[in-house]
Amino acid sequence: MALFLRSTKLAARLTQGPTKCFSRNYADQMNFTFAAANQIFYANKNIKQVDVPSFSGSFGILPNHVPTLAVLRPGVVTVYEDEGKSKKIFVSSGTITVNEDSSVQVLAEEAHPVEDIDGSAARQVLQEAQSQLATASGDVAKAEAAIAVEVAEALVLAAGN
Repeated sequence: MALFLRSTKLAARLTQGPTKCFSRNYADQMNFTFAAANQIFYANKNIKQVDVPSFSGSFGILPNHVPTLAVLRPGVVTVYEDEGKSKKIFVSSGTITVNEDSSVQVLAEEAHPVEDIDGSAARQVLQEAQSQLATASGDVAKAEAAIAVEVAEALVLAAGN
């Protein structure tokens, strides 16, 4: 009984006074920035949605998305613009940040529009990466070759879209 009284007194003490309510300011639009070392694709542009490949799974981001930080895996980022157009951009790796104010940043190590990818060149890159993996000796060389294979496989898939 004494424990019950102490816990109710503690609860009463915690709830006395002005209560703090944590709330987000919800936005109707999503301010989007997408940059890579080779190019800036979007700089503070309003968009409807962006779909991203991440190591925890591919996911779509709409305005008012919960704040998130994720690592991009090799694959295609699809951007749905306000005008109704969509753009597909291949990324090798990077990060995605969704902020509390509904702004989103994609920072890629390397990125290229899917329509610029040469399918036969992508298959050649994959063959070379697989060959490097087969002949790699040592843990570091094997890890680097495995990453190259992963990126090349995603590049071949993107070229087929």
